Amino acid sequence: MVYQIYPRSFRDSNGDGVGDINGIRAQLPYLAWLGVDAIWLSPVYPSPMRDFGYDVSNYVDVDPVFGTLQDFDALVHEAHAAGLRVLLDWIPNHTSSDHPWFVDSRASRDSAHRDWYIWRDAKPDGSLPNNWIGAWSGEPAWTWDQTTDQYYLHCFLPSQPDLSWANVAVRDAMHETLRFWLDRGVDGFRMDVVHLLSKDVDVDDPEDLRGLSHTPLNDVPVTHEYLREIRSVLDEYGNDRVSVGEVYLFDPERVATYYGDGDELHLSFNFASLFTAWRADAWRDVILRTEEAFSAVGGWPTWVLSNHDNARVATRLLGDQQRVRAALVLLLTLRGTPFLYAGEELGLEDAVIPPDRVADPGGRDGCRAPLPWTPEPGHGWPGEPWLPFADRAAEQSVEVQRVDDGSMLSLTRRVLDLRRRTAALRSGSLDGVRVERDVLSFDRAKGVQRIRVIVNFATTECEMAPVAGRILLSSVGVVNPGVLRAGEVVILELAPVGSDGPPAPLSD
Repeated sequence: MVYQIYPRSFRDSNGDGVGDINGIRAQLPYLAWLGVDAIWLSPVYPSPMRDFGYDVSNYVDVDPVFGTLQDFDALVHEAHAAGLRVLLDWIPNHTSSDHPWFVDSRASRDSAHRDWYIWRDAKPDGSLPNNWIGAWSGEPAWTWDQTTDQYYLHCFLPSQPDLSWANVAVRDAMHETLRFWLDRGVDGFRMDVVHLLSKDVDVDDPEDLRGLSHTPLNDVPVTHEYLREIRSVLDEYGNDRVSVGEVYLFDPERVATYYGDGDELHLSFNFASLFTAWRADAWRDVILRTEEAFSAVGGWPTWVLSNHDNARVATRLLGDQQRVRAALVLLLTLRGTPFLYAGEELGLEDAVIPPDRVADPGGRDGCRAPLPWTPEPGHGWPGEPWLPFADRAAEQSVEVQRVDDGSMLSLTRRVLDLRRRTAALRSGSLDGVRVERDVLSFDRAKGVQRIRVIVNFATTECEMAPVAGRILLSSVGVVNPGVLRAGEVVILELAPVGSDGPPAPLSD
C-alpha cells in the first residue's frame, strides 16, 4: 500500500505553518505502526509555488520551505530503516516559467533552449495555434509572448510552460533529473500527467468537447517510446525501482496501454474509482472493466479514492462514516496496489475554506487541509497552518483515534494488517464478482486460500447467506453473523473445497 503525503499539510516541524521534510521524518514511526509499505511525496522541489510545487524551477534540489537536501537524505535513510520505500513526485510535462530553461527559451528565438518548449506562430488569420483549453482556468492553453512574438503552450497555468519531449536534449536532461534522485536512494517516482509527453499541436480538439481541458483528451502514440526510455533509466538501478504514472485518461482500456509490453510504466493510476457512484452495480462494472483491461496487458491495477486534486471520499459520501469505512475496506481488498491519501485513515472530510484563505488557483484547498495530530487547538502544529483544519479535526485527530479501537484509524490498521498476513488479499486473483440487490461481493484467491469480500451498499440491513468459512473482519466492528448491516463490509475466509471444517487460522 502506498501512502500519499502532501508535504505542506502533513506535519510542520519549525512553526512556519507549512509541513516539511523533518515533520515527515518525525512521523515515520506512526506510518510504520499503521502498516504503510511506501510513501509518495508530492513535490518538494524549489518552486515559486504558483501551483504549490507542480511548477518546478529546479529539479535537483529541495525548496527551503520544506528543508534541505540533507533533510531529504535523512528521510530516505530513516524510512528505509523503518521498512518504508520512498517515491518522489516527478513533473516531466512542464516546468515553472521561472525555470532557467524557460527564462532562456523566451529570451529570443535563437536562444539555446528555444526549442526545449513548444512555440508556435499565430494562424494566418491571427487566431490561436489550436483550440485547446488549459486545466483549471478554462482559458486557452496558449499564451502570447511579446518578446519573441509567438505563443507558447501550457496545458495548465500560463506559469507552467510545456516542455518539448520531441527534443532529445530535453529527454536527456530530464533523464538526468531521475538519476539525481535515484542516486540518493529514492525507490521510484509518481510521474505527473505522463501521458502528455507528446502532443499533436496541429490538431484541434473535437468541437463537441469544446470547453473541456485538453489534458484527458491527449493520447499520442510516440509517448510510449518516451516511456520506454524512462523505464530504461530506472532499470539501470535494478528491478526494484518503480514508476507510477498519472495517466489522466478516463477509460481503463486506454490507461492499460501505458504498461506497454512490460517495458513502460510499472503501475498506472486508474482514476475510474474516483468518479464511481456509491452503488453496487456501478462498482461491479468498474471492477470488471478494470480487471479486463489490465489483465489483457498483464498489468497490475491500482485503486484510489482521494488525492490532492479531488474532494476527499468522506466529502463525496456526505460524511456518512459507515460508508466511508466501507469504501476504505473495499479499496484495500481489491486486486491491485491501493493508494491511500494522508488523512483517509482518519475519515477526514474537506475543510471549508474562507474566501480570505483561498490559496489554490484550481479550487483544491479543501482536500489539502492539514492533518490533525492532537485534539487541542492547533492540533499538534507549532504555528497556524497555511490552511484551516477540517471542522471535526479534534475528534478525528490521530491522538484521539489511536486509542479508540472502534475508530477509522484502528480499522485502517486492522485491514492493512490482515492484507499483509493474507496472501490472497495481497497478491491473489479476483473473480466471482456479483451483485444481488444492493450487495456486491467478490473473491480473492491464491493457492487453496479463498477470501470473500461482501459489501452492503444499501441504507438498510439485509440477510447474509450462510457461507462455509469464518468471518475475519467487519467494517462496523462487532460481527453479527447472518446479517449485513447498512454500509457494512465483511471479509470472510472460505473453507477449502472438499474440507469438512473451517480454514486454519491465519498466521501472525
